[in-house]
Amino acid sequence: METILKIDGMTCGGCASTVQKVLGAQDKVQAVAVDRASGTARVTHEGAHIPALVNAVEDAGFDAAEA
Repeated sequence: METILKIDGMTCGGCASTVQKVLGAQDKVQAVAVDRASGTARVTHEGAHIPALVNAVEDAGFDAAEA
């Protein structure tokens, strides 16, 4: 499966790296591609719980929602 998250607050490469690491550490996530310019993260997963992905990004200090 693939889910796109809209993420607000990524202002630099370090922010994008943090989001990628946080999402990549979640259960059932296989791959993460963060695009800082568009403010999105494309998450490839095997049935990951989407609210858990959103909460993980928010816990890292960013606003997130399923796009």
